[in-house]
Amino acid sequence: MKLDILAFGAHPDDVELGCGATIAKEIWLGKKVGIIDLTRGELGTRGSIEIRQKEATKAAEILGVCVRENLDFADGFFVNDKIHQLKVIEMIRKYQPEIVLCNAIDDRHIDHSKGSKLVSDACFLSGLIKIKTTVDGKIQDRWRPKQVYHYIQWKNIEPDFVVNVSGFLDKKVASVMAYTSQFYDPKSTEPETPITSKNFIDSIVYRARDLGRLIDVESAEGFTTERFVAVENFSKLI
Repeated sequence: MKLDILAFGAHPDDVELGCGATIAKEIWLGKKVGIIDLTRGELGTRGSIEIRQKEATKAAEILGVCVRENLDFADGFFVNDKIHQLKVIEMIRKYQPEIVLCNAIDDRHIDHSKGSKLVSDACFLSGLIKIKTTVDGKIQDRWRPKQVYHYIQWKNIEPDFVVNVSGFLDKKVASVMAYTSQFYDPKSTEPETPITSKNFIDSIVYRARDLGRLIDVESAEGFTTERFVAVENFSKLI
């Protein structure tokens, strides 16, 4: 299955938090979108592998993505080496996305920056014909995405561009809250973490509203890029 957009996250819930509204909007526009989680988030303070898998499936259904896979890398300990790069390359070549979305280039959690660089490097390497990969016994064709964009996570990194996601913020929040083990739940008896407060959930909405304010729309999500952002002409800008 060829996808238009493939979003990678170091942990289940990274994609929803970073670019859930953008994904929801692109799907509404008719684009085919998939999510690849690098780890199962097994080191998370709350929940379990089994619980987070169910939550990830529910979140994917809310967003309407075509496919969601998990590469089963070691949470907290995966590295950017040949073994891990080849696994990511296999996914890129399998789904042949035009656009890849990945973790923030710099963030509080060490897996976010590691995942960001790993996926970015794999996007380049995936276009090299002499790197051989196979899936289900079939040799894959090389493929290099046209664009690699990094969504913004814990840190308030200044975006290189923002996407108008007005009308899709509620769906983003719903996909995030599908992870009931991870976020605000006044009934939970599990330990508190930086992301379990009501303030954290409120900050998701506030950030989107504030970015929207800055471009004179209801809400927006920000991204950084590794290359210049080009526009066809001035009329394509909002």
